[in-house]
Amino acid sequence: MISGHYLGLFLKMLSSLNKPRRILEIGTYTGYSTICLSNGLAKNGEIHSIDINDEISDFTKKFISKSKNKEKIYLHTGDAKKIIPNLKDKFDLIFIDADKKNYCLYYDICIKKLNKNGFILIDNVLWSGKVINESKDSDLETTEIKKLNKKILNDSRVENILIPIRDGLMICKLT
Repeated sequence: MISGHYLGLFLKMLSSLNKPRRILEIGTYTGYSTICLSNGLAKNGEIHSIDINDEISDFTKKFISKSKNKEKIYLHTGDAKKIIPNLKDKFDLIFIDADKKNYCLYYDICIKKLNKNGFILIDNVLWSGKVINESKDSDLETTEIKKLNKKILNDSRVENILIPIRDGLMICKLT
């Protein structure tokens, strides 16, 4: 459930190249990816990270408080489907890494919150190789990720590339 070191370095690199003013992350967990992404923020940038699990928030806050960018990180606890529509500003970079059964919904909500030439990064799009399985009795998460991958492939609003880091990272650029 945690982004590994290699993916963390990759997220930091992408963020550093883009120098986003505002980042949105769905799925904070321990805050590791939040911290990695925050390292590339513009000088006056900020990152908003959402996680539904309030039981881990104290654990997460402990790690965030040690980050050099702690003043730029805003944690939200609750249902991302309800929180995202209430966020007023648009984002330059969005990282989706939670609640796989709602990936398509998150993509649809987030693309409306993305600035032109902004990026959506989506983790776990290879789903341990299950997405290439032709079985009709796939679990809900596998079915949703397959649907998302097809949706992105056919979405003329974005350019995309799937990077086979760890469990697959989809990178979408809004054109």
